[in-house]
Amino acid sequence: MSVTAEPALPEVLPPGTLPSTIPTTATRVCTLATLGDSTPVGLGDPAPGGGWRGFPVLLRDALGATELVNPARTGARMSWVRHEQLPSTLAASPQVAVLFVGMNDTLRSDFDPAAMRADCAATVDALRAAGAHVLMLRYHDHTRVFRLPAPLRRALRRRIDALNAVTDAVAAGRAGVGVLDLDRIPGGYDRASWAVDRLHPSELGHRMLAAGFAALLADAGFAVPHPVDLRCGGGRRVGAAHRAAWLVVKGVPWLARRSRDLGPVIVQGLVDELRRTRTGDRGASRRPAAPAPPARPGPPPRAGSAPRPLRRPA
Repeated sequence: MSVTAEPALPEVLPPGTLPSTIPTTATRVCTLATLGDSTPVGLGDPAPGGGWRGFPVLLRDALGATELVNPARTGARMSWVRHEQLPSTLAASPQVAVLFVGMNDTLRSDFDPAAMRADCAATVDALRAAGAHVLMLRYHDHTRVFRLPAPLRRALRRRIDALNAVTDAVAAGRAGVGVLDLDRIPGGYDRASWAVDRLHPSELGHRMLAAGFAALLADAGFAVPHPVDLRCGGGRRVGAAHRAAWLVVKGVPWLARRSRDLGPVIVQGLVDELRRTRTGDRGASRRPAAPAPPARPGPPPRAGSAPRPLRRPA
């Protein structure tokens, strides 16, 4: 009788301590690819000469890779990665590809987990067919970093849960796929891990991401000759003046550009929350009511008075 092996589930790891010695059989990474949105672009980790560095550069240096392919761009969504970033990535034949995308989808009024799952699966399958080891991620609870009103916070939390369910579904049963769980990164919710906008990692946050991905790769048998140092250095220092400038030059214009799309998201979140609340209230009203206490006798009517008639509703 033949025994069918259960499909292997991907490893889900927080950043850990890398092996102190690199096995001679470890696979060296020559080409690293990072696909996705503004985080793999490097936002939050400004480079000294201008522009951004971010976890892709830190991970490349940790792996000793000779080439970094990074078609990521700000605002990218899951479908954009599949149709716009995947072709150039496949042409580079990377040994490792990091897929870091999805948060922008949760902030749009046309959020569609089923479509995201199809795009994500197609992207991962294409990368695996090309021989790349794929790294994905499960998102943290961003409402613990970016403060929001309670109804909107709960609505966004449900969307992040749906996004993580997409990752779980795509990664399950696929060999050569690793998943980094951002919710389990030690210190991931600390203020120092986040940039001024609280939407992107700071230099420390990017270093933590690079260390987490490097740990996954080391566990999968890849060589990591230069483990990521979590001590900040080499980036551009961000002070109070930079934070104020960001708010004026970047923060307010971004909010204005996104208001058309964020507005329906906020309204829909509030409507969904009110609907859930009202449904709960109706459920409570259908429960058997407790018997009313016996009425106390009122004062006797005055002599010659008549009962006041009930007023019919207009």
